[in-house]
Amino acid sequence: MTLFLTGSPTRYGQPSFTEDNGFLAEVKAPLADVTGPGRNPHVLLISAAPDDKGFTASVKKGMSDCIHSSGIKTASITMLDRHNAGRVAKYIKKADWIVLCGGHVPTQNKFIHEIGLKELIQGFKGVVMGCSAGSMNCADMVYSHPELPGEAVDPNYKRWLKGLGLTDIQLVPHMEQVRYAKVDGLRLFEDVAFPDSWGHRFYTFKDGGYVIKKEGRPAELRGEAYEITRGAMRRVSEENKTYSFMNLVFISPHFPDTYWHFCAGAKANGVNVLAIADRPYDDLSWELKQSITDYYQVQNLEDYDQMYRAVAWFAHKWGKIDWIESNNEWWLEQDARLRTDFNVNTGIKTDKIAAIKNKSEMKKYYALGGIPTARQIKGTEGSAKIKAFVKKTGYPVIAKPDNGMGAGGTTKMNDAKELEAWLEHHAKDMGYYVIEEFITGLLVSYDAVYNSKGEPIFENNTVFPIPVMDIVHGNLDCIYWTNKTVPAKLAAVGRRTVKAFGIKSRFVHLEFFQLDRDREGLGKKGDYVGLEVNMRPPGGYTPDMMNYAHQTDVYQIWADMVAFDEARKPVGESAYIGYVGRRDSHSYKHSHQELMDKYGPVLCMCNRVPFALSDDLGDTAYIVRLQTKADVEEFFKFATE
Repeated sequence: MTLFLTGSPTRYGQPSFTEDNGFLAEVKAPLADVTGPGRNPHVLLISAAPDDKGFTASVKKGMSDCIHSSGIKTASITMLDRHNAGRVAKYIKKADWIVLCGGHVPTQNKFIHEIGLKELIQGFKGVVMGCSAGSMNCADMVYSHPELPGEAVDPNYKRWLKGLGLTDIQLVPHMEQVRYAKVDGLRLFEDVAFPDSWGHRFYTFKDGGYVIKKEGRPAELRGEAYEITRGAMRRVSEENKTYSFMNLVFISPHFPDTYWHFCAGAKANGVNVLAIADRPYDDLSWELKQSITDYYQVQNLEDYDQMYRAVAWFAHKWGKIDWIESNNEWWLEQDARLRTDFNVNTGIKTDKIAAIKNKSEMKKYYALGGIPTARQIKGTEGSAKIKAFVKKTGYPVIAKPDNGMGAGGTTKMNDAKELEAWLEHHAKDMGYYVIEEFITGLLVSYDAVYNSKGEPIFENNTVFPIPVMDIVHGNLDCIYWTNKTVPAKLAAVGRRTVKAFGIKSRFVHLEFFQLDRDREGLGKKGDYVGLEVNMRPPGGYTPDMMNYAHQTDVYQIWADMVAFDEARKPVGESAYIGYVGRRDSHSYKHSHQELMDKYGPVLCMCNRVPFALSDDLGDTAYIVRLQTKADVEEFFKFATE
């Protein structure tokens, strides 16, 4: 079902559906999907005054003329009122498009319950459109504000009615007509709706604005609109803008410090960004404060009880939680547990987390996608089997935590003596590790944002000439670059990996080795071997490097995926982006000022790296935009010499 909630589908005085805010096009698209080529839709109108023949006939003529003036051909248009109510089930079965017409809310509400419309419309696959009272009655709990003389002062008038349950959005339609209207001497907004909004949320917009809800997606509001809640009114959307009725819980948005951009992108899309962190609100950056809708401070982000209470508070205050995300490797398991406990279906839950956190489990899914990986043995197999495994693979081998991130805890063993020492040192915790054959080649990543259909809406390739493990263990300068384009072979392997792991609605960072020589069982020189999947954006400043490389905003692309399941941010002309992270402990031939003098015109960023990231990324980061690979190599040499 595609649901439209309108005050009126026309602007005042117009004879046809408005094209403003894309309305007419949005109506035609799902109608075409329902009918298919060569067939026109059957339309069922449902009266808001079923016993008033004159009014009902006038509404039928007006809506029929409007539909046809909009260029929509119909197979039939039927008005359902009292005289033919007994055939409602037959009409609904035949209908492609159901329109709940405008009029008096309580009168229509009584009629739809008398005919059992709520039950009959369950599973309807076509288009449903509400107009005025019809839109209001689509709600689960209908806010039926006083409208006729006497209703505002009648103690028996019911302002809350059970509706069709197609949405939880409560409307006060026709804003331009009713904003300053009075009922029984009371101002409809200030004296009626505002007091009633405590504990509720109403939305009001001018005719021509509308709400659209597509199957499986949160509702979106198009056009200038206002929210009324807690006794006040605020604008939430403008003409030709979109407001998404979605609640996103974002965990730890203050670290890394660039993550406020994710929140800003989501909030710009109308998403309620509900942030949880362990810092006092006043300590948050100004940018982050501007990018969130509400905030809950916990004392410890690793205390699940505190995190559960925080999400529960947001659910109580804001309603159903649609997304829970941190985009941070450290919190992936907790994110999954919270999604499971709050039945949030837009991300990975606990039953799937092992596949993307445990390196041993990843192997199974790589195999499903036909992607070669290094041979591996789990530490739980014991010393004897590990030695037998190494005898087959030869040295060197790598030991690393089965569930871990980055290069922490990773050890390279070059001979039997080093292996024996490692086995002895880890006798008590060997089960936490996996041991792999050592593969030589170029470390590359496939970075992408995927929609709910498992389709990439953005792709990127980053190259790491010095593995992170070597940088950390050797205290080396960090150098890497972002490519102009994604090599076709890597894109194919990356997409195959995503499909094998069943990845949807995520930012991913997949790591591969590009073989530097032919290796039996793995592939030819230049082929890609699966290393590790990371169900989050790449770390450090790599998202910013993607922005510079492709003249876009990957934070916004992710936010567009969350809100709209598509990318709405264009990609510009691409270039190479080089990164150098220099260390305070090193002496360099060229000073900071010399670097600035030479590369200032192409410098994108020069930052001090947060201490928590400096082992991997160096102490001072320099990021430049260059046109050729040779330029990148020259930059690396100049900055690290």
